[in-house]
Amino acid sequence: MDVWNILEYCAWALAVLFGGHMLIDLARVDSTYDNDLLTSSREGEIELTQELHKL
Repeated sequence: MDVWNILEYCAWALAVLFGGHMLIDLARVDSTYDNDLLTSSREGEIELTQELHKL
């Protein structure tokens, strides 16, 4: 096994890790935010909802 095969296996492993992270992040964002909020065209709407401070 030469260096290029090892690098190829490392690249595939990284691709699987990044893909898994993307799927986990997709599920987390989908369960946290409403679909109407995610598809809105108003910039900063998500940040605005997080910055509201109740006294």
